[in-house]
Amino acid sequence: MTISTGTAASSTLDAERADLLDQLAAARSALLTTVRGLSDEQAGERPTVSALCLGGLVKHVASMEEAWLRFVVEGPSAMRYDLPEGVSWADIAAGTAREYPQWAIDHQNGFQVLPGETLTGILEHYERVAARTAEIIAAVPDLSATRPLPEAPWHEPGAVRSVRRVLTHLIAETAQHAGHADILRETLDGQKSS
Repeated sequence: MTISTGTAASSTLDAERADLLDQLAAARSALLTTVRGLSDEQAGERPTVSALCLGGLVKHVASMEEAWLRFVVEGPSAMRYDLPEGVSWADIAAGTAREYPQWAIDHQNGFQVLPGETLTGILEHYERVAARTAEIIAAVPDLSATRPLPEAPWHEPGAVRSVRRVLTHLIAETAQHAGHADILRETLDGQKSS
């Protein structure tokens, strides 16, 4: 399975968009190299003391890319962090909440290969996300356009993000997780991605 690199579409994009999409594609490629040749079982294994697994890292990166691009299109309503009645951020952080919001459960599950999930399915989803990202970035009139960030303790009150900053964040996050994946893969079966 080959995730869209962005280079075919970049011939019709301005240089900055093409460069950003190419950098995101390079980070994706580095991540995807680490899962090449794995079985579904291996993709879900946790070979280190970390709770991370290779399939979960790909799922997480695809999910974050999808969420951030929804943010570009829809604004802060695409990334809501509502809490259940009577639950505080301190409860969530301490792990003592009497109830966890679905977004938090989904986020945790995004780092795991759940029963019934396959590496092929995870990669197909990531491929669709990558293609949608390229479409959205090609269609956005201005990379400097900003949207307010949703309220959350990890966002500075009143902060905004431009489309450009969303893309640079995705490049950095994907590259960071590609590094994590390198360690997991080498620990799992001795294979090195580079």
